Amino acid sequence: MAASELYTKYARVWIPDPEEVWKSAELLKDYKPGDKVLQLRLEEGKDLEYCLDLKTKELPPLRNPDILVGENDLTALSYLHEPAVLHNLKVRFIDSKLIYTYCGIVLVAINPYEQLPIYGEDIINAYSGQNMGDMDPHIFAVAEEAYKQMARDERNQSIIVSGESGAGKTVSAKYAMRYFATVSGSASEANVEEKVLASNPIMESIGNAKTTRNDNSSRFGKYIEIGFDKRYRIIGANMRTYLLEKSRVVFQAEEERNYHIFYQLCASAALPEFKTLRLGNANYFHYTKQGGSPVIDGVDDAKEMVNTRQACTLLGISDSYQMGIFRILAGILHLGNVEFVSRDSDSCTVPPKHEPLTIFCDLMGVEYEEMAHWLCHRKLATATETYIKPISKLHAINARDALAKHIYANLFNWIVDHVNKALHATVKQHSFIGVLDIYGFETFEINSFEQFCINYANEKLQQQFNMHVFKLEQEEYMKEQIPWTLIDFYDNQPCINLIEAKMGVLDLLDEECKMPKGSDDSWAQKLYNTHLNKCALFEKPRLSNKAFIIKHFADKVEYQCEGFLEKNKDTVYEEQIKVLKSSKKFKLLPELFQDEEKVLSPTSATPSGRVPLSRTAVKPAKARPGQASKEHKKTVGHQFRNSLHLLMETLNATTPHYVRCIKPNDFKFPFTFDEKRAVQQLRACGVLETIRISAAGFPSRWTYQEFFSRYRVLMKQRDVLGDRKQTCKNVLEKLIQDKDKYQFGKTKIFFRAGQVAYLEKIRADKLRAACIRIQKTIRGWLMRKKYTRMRKAAITIQRHVRGYQARCYAKFLRRTRAAITIQKFQRMYVVRKRYQRMRATTIALQALLRGYMVRNKYQMMLREHKTVIIQKHVRGWLARLHYCRILKAIVYLQCCYRRMMAKRELKKLKIEARSVERYKKLHIGLENKIMQLQRKIDEQNKEYKSLLEKMSNLEITYSTETEKLRNDVERLRMSEEEAKNATNRVISLQEEIAKLRKELHQTQSEKKTIEEWADKYKHDTEQLVSELKEQNTLLKTEKEELNRRIHDQAREITESMERKLVEETKQLELDLNDERLRYQNLLNEFSRLEERYDDLKDEMNLMVSIPKPGHKRTDSTHSSNESEYTFSSEITEAEDLPVRMEQEPSEKKAPLDMSLFLKLQKRVTELEQEKQSLQDELDRKEEQALRAKAKEEERPPMRGAELEYESLKRQELESENKKLKNELNELQKALTETRAPEVTAPGAPAYRVLLDQLTSVSEELEVRKEEVLILRSQLVSQKEAIQPKNTMTDATLLLEDVQKMKDKGEIAQAYIGLKETNRQSPQDYHMLNEDGELWMAYEGLKQTNRLLESQLQSQKKSHENELESLRGEIQSLKEENNRQQQLLAQNLQLPPEARIEASLQHEITRLTNENLFYEELYADDPKKYQLYRISLYKRMIDLMEQLEKQDKTVRKLKKQLKVFAKKIGELEVGQMENISPGQIIDEPIRPVNIPRKEKDFQGMLEYKREDEQKLVKNLILELKPRGVAVNLIPGLPAYILFMCVRHADYLNDDQKVRSLLTSTINGIKKVLKKRGDDFETVSFWLSNTCRFLHCLKQYSGEEGFMKHNTPRQNEHCLTNFDLAEYRQVLSDLAIQIYQQLVRVLENILQPMIVSGMLEHETIQGVSGVKPTGLRKRTSSIADEGTYTLDSIIRQLNSFHSVMCQHGMDPELIKQVVKQMFYIIGAVTLNNLLLRKDMCSWSKGMQIRYNVSQLEEWLRDKNLMNSGAKETLEPLIQAAQLLQVKKKTDEDAEAICSMCNALTTAQIVKVLNLYTPVNEFEERVLVSFIRTIQVRLRDRKDSPQLLMDAKHIFPVTFPFNPSSLALETIQIPASLGLGFISRV
Repeated sequence: MAASELYTKYARVWIPDPEEVWKSAELLKDYKPGDKVLQLRLEEGKDLEYCLDLKTKELPPLRNPDILVGENDLTALSYLHEPAVLHNLKVRFIDSKLIYTYCGIVLVAINPYEQLPIYGEDIINAYSGQNMGDMDPHIFAVAEEAYKQMARDERNQSIIVSGESGAGKTVSAKYAMRYFATVSGSASEANVEEKVLASNPIMESIGNAKTTRNDNSSRFGKYIEIGFDKRYRIIGANMRTYLLEKSRVVFQAEEERNYHIFYQLCASAALPEFKTLRLGNANYFHYTKQGGSPVIDGVDDAKEMVNTRQACTLLGISDSYQMGIFRILAGILHLGNVEFVSRDSDSCTVPPKHEPLTIFCDLMGVEYEEMAHWLCHRKLATATETYIKPISKLHAINARDALAKHIYANLFNWIVDHVNKALHATVKQHSFIGVLDIYGFETFEINSFEQFCINYANEKLQQQFNMHVFKLEQEEYMKEQIPWTLIDFYDNQPCINLIEAKMGVLDLLDEECKMPKGSDDSWAQKLYNTHLNKCALFEKPRLSNKAFIIKHFADKVEYQCEGFLEKNKDTVYEEQIKVLKSSKKFKLLPELFQDEEKVLSPTSATPSGRVPLSRTAVKPAKARPGQASKEHKKTVGHQFRNSLHLLMETLNATTPHYVRCIKPNDFKFPFTFDEKRAVQQLRACGVLETIRISAAGFPSRWTYQEFFSRYRVLMKQRDVLGDRKQTCKNVLEKLIQDKDKYQFGKTKIFFRAGQVAYLEKIRADKLRAACIRIQKTIRGWLMRKKYTRMRKAAITIQRHVRGYQARCYAKFLRRTRAAITIQKFQRMYVVRKRYQRMRATTIALQALLRGYMVRNKYQMMLREHKTVIIQKHVRGWLARLHYCRILKAIVYLQCCYRRMMAKRELKKLKIEARSVERYKKLHIGLENKIMQLQRKIDEQNKEYKSLLEKMSNLEITYSTETEKLRNDVERLRMSEEEAKNATNRVISLQEEIAKLRKELHQTQSEKKTIEEWADKYKHDTEQLVSELKEQNTLLKTEKEELNRRIHDQAREITESMERKLVEETKQLELDLNDERLRYQNLLNEFSRLEERYDDLKDEMNLMVSIPKPGHKRTDSTHSSNESEYTFSSEITEAEDLPVRMEQEPSEKKAPLDMSLFLKLQKRVTELEQEKQSLQDELDRKEEQALRAKAKEEERPPMRGAELEYESLKRQELESENKKLKNELNELQKALTETRAPEVTAPGAPAYRVLLDQLTSVSEELEVRKEEVLILRSQLVSQKEAIQPKNTMTDATLLLEDVQKMKDKGEIAQAYIGLKETNRQSPQDYHMLNEDGELWMAYEGLKQTNRLLESQLQSQKKSHENELESLRGEIQSLKEENNRQQQLLAQNLQLPPEARIEASLQHEITRLTNENLFYEELYADDPKKYQLYRISLYKRMIDLMEQLEKQDKTVRKLKKQLKVFAKKIGELEVGQMENISPGQIIDEPIRPVNIPRKEKDFQGMLEYKREDEQKLVKNLILELKPRGVAVNLIPGLPAYILFMCVRHADYLNDDQKVRSLLTSTINGIKKVLKKRGDDFETVSFWLSNTCRFLHCLKQYSGEEGFMKHNTPRQNEHCLTNFDLAEYRQVLSDLAIQIYQQLVRVLENILQPMIVSGMLEHETIQGVSGVKPTGLRKRTSSIADEGTYTLDSIIRQLNSFHSVMCQHGMDPELIKQVVKQMFYIIGAVTLNNLLLRKDMCSWSKGMQIRYNVSQLEEWLRDKNLMNSGAKETLEPLIQAAQLLQVKKKTDEDAEAICSMCNALTTAQIVKVLNLYTPVNEFEERVLVSFIRTIQVRLRDRKDSPQLLMDAKHIFPVTFPFNPSSLALETIQIPASLGLGFISRV
């Protein structure tokens, strides 16, 4: 396809721009050949007409598809040109924050001017071992490639780091060296890198300076060779330096500085040690003030001076040498201030007693007059004589500056020599990797000799680079067997010839330097005459005759000729050097000039490996014949050319790797990209040349499989053949008609530039068409679905609406009819109501009218009638009133008259009453009255009779009433009485009422006052109540508010406490896990060191030429066991060392007795505690002594006898101490002279020594008892002396104290107290003699002796009695044992049934005898006898149950025996068929059935002591785990070992237990060391070690471990030994095995993870393969050698099945699975974070699918609760992050809440790396990433980018008891353990 056909509408191109270098634009219409103008539209929307060049007719470069933008390798771009490269670098640098990019074989590094977290050890581990194309570009990838090629090809490597000043060359070189030091695997040699880095402050201070472009610019080049040994570990380094810019010492341009060291000295001038240098401010010295910028912002020169001095100390430069260096530097500064005074035009002089020169001479230790003379004169030599000539002032200044430069250059070389000595390797170097940190191409406004040399070096390096690139291209084409055509590339050999060839620039310069009258102008004229118009690369400026232009590969550079000759000659007068050499006071100064006398080869380096690039040519006084003088006259250009040739030879002899550093801007702004500056550097560093060379051939390369996978969419089904290669050929022939645009290689397809873009366009068009079709179909389907749904909804709505309308119409009809009916009735009702109302109204009116008339008539009649009645009554009233008045008057008159008459009669009666006649008259009157009464009675009798008759009639009628009346009478009587009483009460009440009335009046008055007061009070109270109510309301609200707050606070406090509790719990768990992890890491580190120690020991043994006869190497596991598990102290090791040295060479070291050592360790700890307590006691005693010091002076001194006694006692104790030490040495010697199994055997030397010591200690104990009592008494007397109040205490107190000491512990404590008192100063001894205390002590001593004797006698008697009783019991037990053995022997001879009956009979007999015995014993106590009977019944029941179990077991075994017998018979029949009759006759006849002797086993295994090594060998060392795991019960070796330990415990043989456990541990470690890379072996022994540990816990006898045991298992517990320490030892061993298991499975899984989880397409067709560059990545297509997810799952199944077969604890399996899944997740995520091509939407889907498969595996294995799924959470969230929407703020919030398991750095990294695979995906905007960073700003997480894939979770071993009965375990014959027997 023609290139012009790609310029269609909407195609994007690059057009030149003066500001942005290149701008992107879009074609508005198709380009047609012949068009002169292109219609374009810029990205900002502006339309533009772009005019094409009529001469070249070149079209603007096309822009790559967006899918290719941001690629890791620039050669992967379809269009390879300058704008594409620049845009790709900018996108990666600005948008993705990626500073590294590949450009073929070159790594382009852009300085970010910011610290990035991409250089940690985790990143180094991630790149270690990876292919260079499989990871994102990085300096570590280049270093790994160099390291790998060095090891693989055994060829030296070079990393060439170049770039402008400030581009980051030194940092890149430093990180490369750090990578080598880390991956070399030699921790002991890693300090080489530290030393090289420590040399940086020195080299920067003396070789770096501030320039206009960089504050810390390196003004020299360096090549560091890092040496490696045969194992490719760093052993040393060597540094070469190139072209130090010496002119900077004496001259600096504006805004620049001299070398940093001068300013550091000036800043530190105030230090005391620098006073002698007489320094001052930097502005005082001529050599430091010329640039006018003595201070760098943000740099403290004084602190930098401290760093420089520390680095010098680290590299071995002593303080005296450092001060010598500083003296020389200070002398250079003072030398620069030396001034000259002209005497005439040809001579000058130094002012007398010139202070700067005086200081310089004092510092250098030279004579002032001599130096002043030779600064102003020079010596000339002719053929006949030598004479001295004065020089002018200008020449004197130049000579002074030349001397200063020469001194500084030699000092620089001297320092480099010392750095090389510090880095020198002591081991022979096998290979090396060189790191070249050299200046890049430079061009300034004024370019001088330094820029000329730098650009000359870059021309040589560029030529080498071009040749290397061309060579690689050629090799690639030849390897693929495609036609090779020469590629035209820029060859800069003409430029190099112009510089270095004969009659070249350097040659003419050297020739001019030799001329006596040579000058810069004459040299310029020679250049013009020689090269102008003859060499196309040489030009002359138009306006200058003192400059020339050279066309370099990067750019044209104009050089100013002024100063070339002087800098090239670098002349210094020899007389001045001689003056300096003659310095005797300053020894360092002559050392600087010693090398000048040596003869140097032009093509060899100095002995120190340094290239003499800054060597100064010294002018001698007289030319001497010989090579030395010639070498002295070498110019700087000649030296530089030689050193450059040497460098090129070194580089050509190595495999180069290129790093090009780019400075993105001149202002050091972080992540700011200046396109102009970047393009200049890209052109200068050769990156674009690499692109051009690649673009000239076939830059795009695809494997057939990748091409098929990518462009399968362009093929039809019939085009797909079985042969992928042929399929690709057929398709390409159809797609690209021009066959020159591609070539078919053996494994790859090669494309010309632009063809991949064309294929991508076709692919994108087809995908777009397919997408449109899919969209059309889906949209049509969606619209049909929508139409169907809408139609159905419309019909439903219509149906409901029509029904609603019909119902509404029917309702309307009903309402109309109802309305008519209502109207009818309403109208009828209205009319009827109106009629009724009118009728009622009429009737009412009639009634009212008629009533009114009748009432009127009635009123009239009523008035007349009432009038008559009124008249009647009035008239009657008047008549009555008149009658009453008359009657009243008459009655009044009668009364008056009768009163008068009564008064008269009364007088008469009063008179008559006094006489008799009166009485007679009275009687006469009475008789008359009686007669009258008699008559009346008669009349009444008559009436009575009549009435009686009436009464008889009425009697019945009134009988009832009579009763009633009676009752009434009675009631009335009672009421009368009550009335009387009431009357009385009324009277009293009336009186009271009277009183009450009075009181009432008083009360009323008081009431009024009270009411008034009450009203007032009520008012006040109401007011107060209202106020109180208001306050109460407020208080209630406040109370409610407070209650609410308290409730809220309580809830918050509760929640916070709960949170704190949870957090603290989590923190404690984390701390516990961290502590476990720390401890387990220490174990891991120790095991690694132990292995290293063993390896070194093996190497040492191999290095011994002829070993001594009979010598055997000590097993390393013994020493490791000692150091790892016994926690040996330094004292023990120090004491044991001479013993080890005394061993015989022929004797093998015995294994360490671990139990003994643990006991000794424990005893040492106890002794240390006792020592501390004694020390505390001593301090307390001393305090008491100080308090009693005043009283002590008053007391008399101690008697001489007491002093002699104390001194004798101390001498005796010292002799005893010596004796004990001698005995200890004898014991150690005896132990080392014998082997471990024989140490404790009776008769052995160690045994005898121990026995002797025991006897002597027993005897000594008796003696010490007496001494202790004596000394105790003295102690008591001392206390009495200290306390004067108690001096006269009775001796019985002492006796009571002694009586309390009944055991050895108290006696020992008394002895310790004695020692404390003996430690007191002699000043206290005089207190013992006061008040007869010695006599009291003597009496107390006698009483104590008597008491002790009596106690000893009583104890002796009791011990003798106990001994007799024990002897009797032993005798009875012996008899019983003999009887039992006889019965057992008899029973063994019986058949099984008879044996059981006999044993039962024997048991019954024994129980009967026992019963009779206890019956007699408890005859007097029936309760005890009853309890005994109950216990006896229980035992009988237990025996019956055991008998039943035995019967069942016997029946089961009989059945199995029958089955086995049948099988054996069948086998024997089969064998008999193959045996001849003769053989049958010769064999003896065997009995058919032999009864097997039954035995009740105790779950123990017995072995002989000498068979221990055999046991370990067969059971541990030579055991094959696979056969044991398949055929036998899990954990069988552990059970066997524990049963052996049980038997040793049963025998109470501690030596056997120690020996067996020690041998077991050492054997396990040995087999793991031998087969430690086999997963089955490590898993097998991890399972058995854990089972052994569980057995030691289960049968330890501790209650916590016996909960799940059966009674039989509890009987099998250990009885004699506590093996808790060994449990800790086994736990540590299990931790080590677990860590080794993790390393093994990590090594197995590591190669599978990236390929299976990331690269392999589990869901085929989801992700496409993007075009790749020169560095091909691993293919994601499943080839034969690649791993897939199924491979990982199969491996996981294999691991799980092996662990289950070995019987590993389920909890431990869960921990292993969790660790495996963590490794898978961490490695996958780390690679995802370091691979830009993996960060895409489709890859996120692949990862999530793969994770779901792993989760399904967990569910199948029932391991979901193991915590393994949680370890994959970061990977799951990363995959989700790749798939979620990433545009809006809501998306950012969702991402922040979703990705809680990822750190901020990881989230931002994934978003930066997100790369669309297809054009339909969108990139993540930079603004969105900034939003994410702002939201995650407050999150506190680790800044580390990668997960720690080497992290191992702390392992725990939960107790898991076994239900297996030990007595049922059978030992298979396949184990070869016939020498042990079951017990």
